[in-house]
Amino acid sequence: MKLYAFPQATLEKAIARRMLSLPSPHREWFADRWSQKPYKKSFLEHKAMPLVTLLAKGKTWSDEEFASELAAWDAKFYDAEAAVLRPMVEGDGLIQLMQKNMPAERLQALLTKIDTDRHA
Repeated sequence: MKLYAFPQATLEKAIARRMLSLPSPHREWFADRWSQKPYKKSFLEHKAMPLVTLLAKGKTWSDEEFASELAAWDAKFYDAEAAVLRPMVEGDGLIQLMQKNMPAERLQALLTKIDTDRHA
């Protein structure tokens, strides 16, 4: 997937803000990992940026393109990660602008992926 050129610093700020409002024990679990540079880089590259790309480009893709890109997004989520990412799909902050005109069924497909593709 060719990632959308969304400013990484803005995304990091949005994630950090969301982390502060997570309930315990998700906040502690995510904060411990977020403070580790390899985890932070991996989370941004493999989970957060692809989600932003799907949100940004998903409204203009055909159904086939969207389904293909969603299927190609090979990520598994921990509960705390899902709690951080869900608000991005649901309309948190700047990312809300990208969701404008996104078909509801595509937003639901993103939420379903985050909720069902979990680590065992």
